[in-house]
Amino acid sequence: MSEYTDSLRDVFELFGPITARRMFGGHGIYHDGLMFALVADDTLYLKVDAHNLGDFEREGLEPFAYDKGGRVVQMSYYQAPEELFEDRELAAAWARRSFEAALRVQAGKRKTKS
Repeated sequence: MSEYTDSLRDVFELFGPITARRMFGGHGIYHDGLMFALVADDTLYLKVDAHNLGDFEREGLEPFAYDKGGRVVQMSYYQAPEELFEDRELAAAWARRSFEAALRVQAGKRKTKS
């Protein structure tokens, strides 16, 4: 695990325990077994949905995107604001909103399977 990814345990200390798993050449960041963030190229991206997307857009933050066979694929994760690395309470608030977005997505998937 990179030093950057390992440092997120301290950043999200007030939010609660997190774990990191290697994926896609980066890491998925999990809380209570649910992925709410990802790290790619030492950049943190947080989960978004319709409820919290505006928070990221107001800050001018960019979505996570990658090239897949010549076309750009955008995922439902946006870059985290730099300020959260210096403010643990702010980090906890952003993490909580992204975790709640991940919970809503998970609940929606359960509904469609029923």
